[in-house]
Amino acid sequence: MNTFSSNLTKNVNALKKALPAEDILTYEFLTADETRCAVVYADGIVNKQLLGDLVARPLSRLSLAEKSDIPVAERIEKALLFPELKKLTAIKDALTEILDGNSLLLVDGASDGFVVGAKFLPVRAIIEPPTDIAVKGPREGFIEDIKTNMALVRKRLKTPDLRFETLRVGKRSETAVSICWLDGTSELSVKDAIKEKLNAVDLDYVPDSSYIAAILSPRKHSVFHTLGKTEKPDIFAAKLCEGRVGILVDGSPIALTAPFLLTEDLQSSEDYFVSPFMATIYRFLRFLALFVAIFLPAFYVAAQLFKMQLLPLGLMLTIASSVRDLPLSPSMEMFVVLFLLEVLKEASIRMPKYVGMSLSVVGALVLGETAVSAGFLSTPAIIVVAFSGICLYTVPNFVETGSILRWIFLILAGSIGPFGIVLFSAFLLYYLLSSDAFGAPILAPFSPLVRRDLRDTVVKYDLYSLNQRPRTFRSKNRTRLRFKKSNKKKEK
Repeated sequence: MNTFSSNLTKNVNALKKALPAEDILTYEFLTADETRCAVVYADGIVNKQLLGDLVARPLSRLSLAEKSDIPVAERIEKALLFPELKKLTAIKDALTEILDGNSLLLVDGASDGFVVGAKFLPVRAIIEPPTDIAVKGPREGFIEDIKTNMALVRKRLKTPDLRFETLRVGKRSETAVSICWLDGTSELSVKDAIKEKLNAVDLDYVPDSSYIAAILSPRKHSVFHTLGKTEKPDIFAAKLCEGRVGILVDGSPIALTAPFLLTEDLQSSEDYFVSPFMATIYRFLRFLALFVAIFLPAFYVAAQLFKMQLLPLGLMLTIASSVRDLPLSPSMEMFVVLFLLEVLKEASIRMPKYVGMSLSVVGALVLGETAVSAGFLSTPAIIVVAFSGICLYTVPNFVETGSILRWIFLILAGSIGPFGIVLFSAFLLYYLLSSDAFGAPILAPFSPLVRRDLRDTVVKYDLYSLNQRPRTFRSKNRTRLRFKKSNKKKEK
């Protein structure tokens, strides 16, 4: 039985056979002329009061047995007061709607099922995202409900050009994935490429947008991001206005954007709410801090093992006196300290809040001070690793990639010295130069060089200088800032 029949009992039995779970309930009632009706829904995610007030009560006053030129289905639709109401004939489609949180109305004598949008999904409140805190600017953040996230985007882009196309990914989870773009601004080939990749995947379960990012990534084993990630609707809307394509995933507060440029990791939403001079200073600080976080431990080890003369004489003597009686080699010492930092970071995140605070104090003060006093570790090594860890967190979106690169550079510095650092840096640069995602080089606008797009990279120009959209994204509508002609000039 693939379609509904006019027999209510057969329809209900077919649904119960396909959905035998205990939380799939059936509510039966009668119309004014005692025609049997039934509402099938999933318990816990449906507003039962709305079903009673806007479905059962109007139909209980309706007489369907009376002769009329109006079809039964049309009379039922007119009696119901729901704004979200649609007819279905296929049982398979009805099962998807029920599991998605909607209710299915069946009436004896009608060969159609009526989907009633009475969802009541448990969602958390809209708050400031914990991973993207800003002192200035909007503080709303996405939540796990895709409808709410779409509304937050629509709230900021009140234009008919804003489009959403929703797909279902995951044969068991049936997760809603919405592709967002601005018609006439975004490059449609990017949207089509994303849609094609999502339709080509047969996956059981999609719990988060990170699964979608892994599916869309052109290089499956790359340590660098190929899609932008944000938890803030204002950033998401701004990227859509630049000509990008956005992706919202039901159940995830993190939205994705494509194409993605590496310079985005050095940018913050607060850069657009302060003066261009301060924004440029902040971006240079982040770039310098990221460079120090990745290369400082490796440079410290390489200088001790191979090129001590790279250090100033006073600093060299201080380090030499600190490491004189240590039982570990410089590379092994740095490896141990860096390992302790990663363990403390992971433990403080996973453990309960108040225990994690105590653990941080114990690890940072007691354990570090004891290790130095016992002659197991040196003070310069702890300072280097601590400073490197602090610098890495100035660019939160690059923490995972930066941690991996720091380990690789440390191993190479301890093995073959400065030559290993230079060699891997050259390989990394070649890798980035040859990488692209959805037609946009990851190092753009530096390679290939697009001079006009340099105005919003490491250096931040004022608003009037950013009157055109980035050419890297190949937007058909390049102008985003115009000056309107005054009425006085028109009168003259």
